[in-house]
Parts: sequence; structure tokens; C-alpha cells
Amino acid sequence: MKKLMKKKIAILVLVGILGSFFIYGVVSDETKYAPIGYNLKMDFAGEEVPTFMADVQERLDKEMITNMNYHTNTTLVIKRANKVFPIIEPILKEYGIPDDFKYLAVIESSLVNAVSPAGARGVWQFMPATAKEKGMEVSDEVDERYHLEKSTKAACKYLLVAKEKFGSWTLAAASYNGGMSGINRKMEEQGVQDYYDLLLTEETSRYVFRILALKEIMSHSEKYGFKIPNEALYYNVPTRKIVIDSSISDLAQFAKTQGVNYKILKIHNPWLRDKKLTVTSGKSYEIEIPTSGYNKQ
Repeated sequence: MKKLMKKKIAILVLVGILGSFFIYGVVSDETKYAPIGYNLKMDFAGEEVPTFMADVQERLDKEMITNMNYHTNTTLVIKRANKVFPIIEPILKEYGIPDDFKYLAVIESSLVNAVSPAGARGVWQFMPATAKEKGMEVSDEVDERYHLEKSTKAACKYLLVAKEKFGSWTLAAASYNGGMSGINRKMEEQGVQDYYDLLLTEETSRYVFRILALKEIMSHSEKYGFKIPNEALYYNVPTRKIVIDSSISDLAQFAKTQGVNYKILKIHNPWLRDKKLTVTSGKSYEIEIPTSGYNKQ
């Protein structure tokens, strides 16, 4: 009986040792994903990030580690950026919005027409009321929150107002998440004028740091282990634009008359939300039809 007990104890000890080895082995293996050195001298839209502050360094480091190790999403946004940024960048420039704001779109939606639980939609994640306020149409048949050019222009209009209000692009960016009134209230309550001095909700507190992390990683993707060949990036196919000034009762049939099918029509015009399009007097819409990209060469 004593021999059996000793044998059981010996087995348990051995299992414990092996278990410890396995646990530490996993931890050791994960350390290879620890961040390589990155330059702490960063800015957002030309405004310096105060990385000399202990909490700022830690918050930035958290987002760097998170996004460096969020391989699937980070890989996808790098691939999508090749398709989406060429549309966003000239619009930002046209409105005088710093180029860094394209990374705000990245963290809002991962550069897809996302739908949030609260009802925000599109690459720029507008709520219905805000979208209408900024001049976009939102109805059962047409939802321009899904129109990349129009929603980017609406985002620019918001950001210009926010910059005018706060005098800072960083605070303007934070207000895109926390709301202008919300940010203003926190500034008044806490008696500070800088985003990095504010105590905010967790989401808004992380917001600018997520932008900074994606900007750094996407701008130097190979440095951070994302070596994606050019041929693997997503790209825009050429399209022609046609002006529609009368109603279309059947978009599937209409697509066929344009040499494409319903699926392709919706891919290139995601703002079309129904099977038909009603065009009221004096109104017109511009529909994109791809000219290549779907036929065998």
C-alpha cells in the first residue's frame, strides 16, 4: 500500500513538473510577439504625442502590442487600405483635413461597411441622425453612409467643426468617438485643455492611441512583420459612372442591361439598399458599373 502511495506521489510530482514546463514553454513562446523597438517620437496630425508621460507610454504600448498581435485584422486592413485610401486621401486633402485621419476610418470600421450594435454604419460609422445632418440621404432604398466618397466628405465636415471648436486635431479626433459635447463637458469638469490630460471613458481614452498604433504599424508594415506582396493587396477595378434621373423598378434587370449582375451592382454601389430605386422629380443618382475585373482574360 505504501509503495503504491509513493508511486502515485511520484507520478503527481512528475505531472506537475511537466505541466509547469508546458506553461512556461507557452509563455516563453509568446514572448517572440513582444513589440520590437518603435520610435516614441510620434505625432498625430502634426501634434506631438507626449510620450514622456508614463501613462501615455503605457497606453500607446498596449495598442501597439494589441494590433501587432491581432494578425488577422491588421493584415486585412493593410490589404484593404490599398483599395480604400486612394479614395479617402484626396477628399481629406480637398477639405484641408490632415492625412492621418484616414487611420481614424481604420479603427472605426476596419475599412469595411460595418454595422455597429448602436446602428452606426459605413466606413466612417455614422448614426442616421448625424448622417442626415451632414447632408447624406438615409432611407429604405438609399443609405449614403455606405457611399465612401459622400461619407468621407461628411466626416470632413464634422472634423472641421470639431477642430474649430477645440483648436486641436487630437481633440477633434477624440470627439469623433466621445462626441463634441461629451469631450467639452469633461474638459470643463477637469479643468484641462489637452486630450492626454483628460480622464475619459475607456473607449475614448484608447481612441487616439489606437489611431497612433495603426498609423505606425501600417506605415512601416514590414518592420512589424506584415510582409504582404503588392499582388496580394486589394485593388479598385475600373468603373464607368452613369447618371440615373428616373426610377428603376428592378435593379437586377437593370444590372443585366449594363452587362453585370445584381451582386456586382450592389458590390460597387452598396448605398443601394433595396431591389429598386425611386428617383423623385429633380433628383438624380450616380451609379458605378465596373468595366473589368469580372471576366476571364
